[in-house]
Amino acid sequence: MNYTVFPIQVEGSQPDARLITYIQDYSDSLMLRERPLVLLCPGGGYAYTSDREAESMALQFLAMGYHAAVLRYSCAPSRFPTALLEVAAAVKLIREHGEQWHVDTEKLVIQGCSAGGHLAACFAMFWDQDWLRERGGIAAEDPAHTLLRPNGLLLCYPVITSGEFAHRGSFENLLGDLPGRDELLEKVSLEKQVNDNVPPTFVWHTYEDRSVPVENSLLLVSALRRAGILTEFHMYPRGGHGLALASPLTQTSDGNCIQPECAGWVNLARTWLEGLFSAPGRVRR
Repeated sequence: MNYTVFPIQVEGSQPDARLITYIQDYSDSLMLRERPLVLLCPGGGYAYTSDREAESMALQFLAMGYHAAVLRYSCAPSRFPTALLEVAAAVKLIREHGEQWHVDTEKLVIQGCSAGGHLAACFAMFWDQDWLRERGGIAAEDPAHTLLRPNGLLLCYPVITSGEFAHRGSFENLLGDLPGRDELLEKVSLEKQVNDNVPPTFVWHTYEDRSVPVENSLLLVSALRRAGILTEFHMYPRGGHGLALASPLTQTSDGNCIQPECAGWVNLARTWLEGLFSAPGRVRR
C-alpha cells in the first residue's frame, strides 16, 4: 500500500491541512486494474477533524477494494470557504494522479461525517459553480467541468441546515463574524442548495441524535427527492451522535459510541457503492 501525506494549502489554510492517501498496490497478476476512491472528510464541528472518523473508516473502504484518502481540512479559525477549497484541491490532486495511482477517476466518492458531512455535501452542491472553480484556480484548466465532479456522496449523520434544527456550533466555527454572515448562513443551509449536479447519495442518521438532529438528513433527503437525485437513506431508532463505525474499533476513550444495530451501515454502504458503480465506466443516475 502507498501511504503518503500531501500538504494542502489554499487561501486561509491552517499549516497542518493535509491529504493522507491509502493507495492499494497495483499488480499485473490481478484482473483489477483501476479502483474507485473514497475521499473521507472527518467530523468535528469545524473545530477539529476527528481521529475516530478518519483512518479506521478509511481502512473499511480499503477492505472493500477501494482506494481511500482522508482530508484533514482547515477548521476554526479558518472560515468558509477555506475547507471547501481544500476539498477541491484534494479532488484535483487525486484526479491528476489517477493514472499513476491506478484510480478510476470516474468513480470518486466524497464521504463525510457530521460537520465533515456538511463539507462533503457542500462540495457536492457547489463543485461546478464558477466562484469555487475560480478561487480554486481550476476554471482555466478545466473547461469541460470534469476535474472536480464527484461521482457519489456518502454521508454519516451530516450537519445540513442552518435553520431550526441547526448544529449552531458548526456554523459558528465555519462562518465566525464574516461579512455578510446572514446571507452566508442561507448559502450553507444545504437543503436549499440541492441541484441537478449533485451525484447519487447515501445517507444514514439516528433518531436519537441530540447533537445533530435527524431532521438535518430528513430535510436533505426530501430536497434530493424533489430534485430527482437517486438517494438511499437509513434512519436507525437508537444511537447518539458521532458513532463512526458504531463498533469497538471506533469507541471513545470512555467506551461510548458502540451501537451494534448501527454498525450495519458499512455493509449497506458497500452494497450501495457496488450498485452505484455496476455499469463499467459510468455512474448510474
